[in-house]
Amino acid sequence: MTFAVMGLALALAMPCLAQAQVEEKTAMNGDTQVGYSVRGEGRLVVMIASTGRASGELAPLADRLAERGYRVALPEPRGIGASTGKMAEVSFHDFGDDFAAVIAQEGGPAIVAGHAYGQWIAKTIASDHPDMVSGLALIAGGAKSWPSELSEAITMINDPASTRDQKMEGLLLAFFTNEQSAEPWLEGWHQDVTISQRAARKLADRDDYWAGGTAPILDLQGGADPFRPESSRMEVRDELGERVTVKVIDGASHALPAAKPVETADAIADWADSLLKE
Repeated sequence: MTFAVMGLALALAMPCLAQAQVEEKTAMNGDTQVGYSVRGEGRLVVMIASTGRASGELAPLADRLAERGYRVALPEPRGIGASTGKMAEVSFHDFGDDFAAVIAQEGGPAIVAGHAYGQWIAKTIASDHPDMVSGLALIAGGAKSWPSELSEAITMINDPASTRDQKMEGLLLAFFTNEQSAEPWLEGWHQDVTISQRAARKLADRDDYWAGGTAPILDLQGGADPFRPESSRMEVRDELGERVTVKVIDGASHALPAAKPVETADAIADWADSLLKE
């Protein structure tokens, strides 16, 4: 699928949103270059994509946040776009430092929002750089444990040898509630990035990042997310206390920002607006 066709598929799958003016930039973390885009004016929000995915697919969500009065940075992980750097023998802390460099360059502090895998990196940034983070939005973060077939589906979808039907089956199992929303995600997977990110998780000590420092947290869940069954709704709040706000968006699975960009953006903006009033 060409980028033009992918863009058309995304446009058809997403609600009509005004496109904000976008500026492409780079930041440096030592020898690592981080490519990112910025749009909007106001308080800074940095958004981190999920496993093996580029941040560009978060553009509709970022455009809505820009409409709501926020400046949104979308950094790419190592191995995608202008982001380059070591991809083996690295941990969450290395990835977190990449995105912290973006916050520093944009004059933080920032609300850091991470989708799925990205929520672990968001927590790591808040733990390692607490002065840079004013809030954490955990978007479709998984429960403490989930069925192995969900992780196996991600592996299969990433495999170029998988057929279209196999990929669609995996997407409907793990990420989406219908084929129309899932269609754009048949493409856009970066297998080398997924391998690097999974290896980084094994090198990260859970106790070093799990609490996400002391920042306020929005635990934003999809009501039909198999990684987050109803029995786990209050799991994060029960563990981390009253700094956690729980919000559930009905009718969405694990690919919450892709399926419900407006609802996701509005939930983040409403919560972030409320932080200013406290």
